[in-house]
Amino acid sequence: MTKLVTIYGGAGFVGRYIARRMAKEGWRVRVAVRRPNESLHVKPYGAVGQVEPVLCNIRDDASVRAAMQGADVVVNCVGVLAEKGKNSFAAVQSEGAARIARIASEEGIGRFVHLSAIGADKGAASEYQQTKAQGEEAVLASFPDAVILRPSVIFGVEDEFFNRFAKMTNFSPVLPLIGGETKFQPVYVDDVAQAAVKAVLGDASSGIYELGGPETDTLKGLMANMLEIIQRRRLVIDLPFFAGNLMAMGFDVAQALTLGLFHNKVLTRDQVKNLANDCIVGADAKGFADLGIAPTAMDVILPEYLWVYRATGQYAAIRDSAKNLRKT
Repeated sequence: MTKLVTIYGGAGFVGRYIARRMAKEGWRVRVAVRRPNESLHVKPYGAVGQVEPVLCNIRDDASVRAAMQGADVVVNCVGVLAEKGKNSFAAVQSEGAARIARIASEEGIGRFVHLSAIGADKGAASEYQQTKAQGEEAVLASFPDAVILRPSVIFGVEDEFFNRFAKMTNFSPVLPLIGGETKFQPVYVDDVAQAAVKAVLGDASSGIYELGGPETDTLKGLMANMLEIIQRRRLVIDLPFFAGNLMAMGFDVAQALTLGLFHNKVLTRDQVKNLANDCIVGADAKGFADLGIAPTAMDVILPEYLWVYRATGQYAAIRDSAKNLRKT
């Protein structure tokens, strides 16, 4: 019988890549999401009926249990970058992860794979990082042999990192940054998915893996590279952290005063705390090399989707070529 994997958050940024790879491996894939009707894009990843989105609320035991009935392996990709309503960091990344792992253990699930983040630390200033660490601890309490993946900032077609900054260049001559000297090790989303699939298939030993790409650079350096790719000149300004906190406070207050009608996706105070710390693989951490994966360089992928932000879009190469034509 074909094996079944349940992926919580399987229609999200990373989850969809894991779902696609698992379908190619011949597995049945159950994608547990809050809104199945908005996740139909996962169905063509496999044959008819092979990949199915199902309704699941990770704040509810019965819902979580129903989504994993009959599964051989469970993957948890659920996380939030900014809180909104009931989807707080604690509810999703700590309590949600604990609930999924506990119920998976009760149901006798064979393997558990959990997506966390570099910097997860119960003593961190950021609540995001605190709850990531709490989630890891809860997962290991139920599944001591779980595989936990901690990626650095993730890039890819649907990312909220390079796309977010590139969009800003469409309407602003200035690119303001908070933590311009903070170091990152961007990792390609499909490389993270490949690591998760190895774990699902039992080709990865248990433990925590920190995943970073082949290049390490400051936020300011990454933005310079992005600007070169999209062929735009912008003034990059590294704002001090106190200014970032003031800006973030204003956005957070606006969200509170509008009762969530305005969802702060610009900058939160918790994100400012995150930006004070480097997001790179630890010197002694297990990583891609231990999984037999060669991570993909940014310059191989970024031009494939950032071209849309060039002034002449897909015609940029033709324009540059035309400049070389000899005048007659």
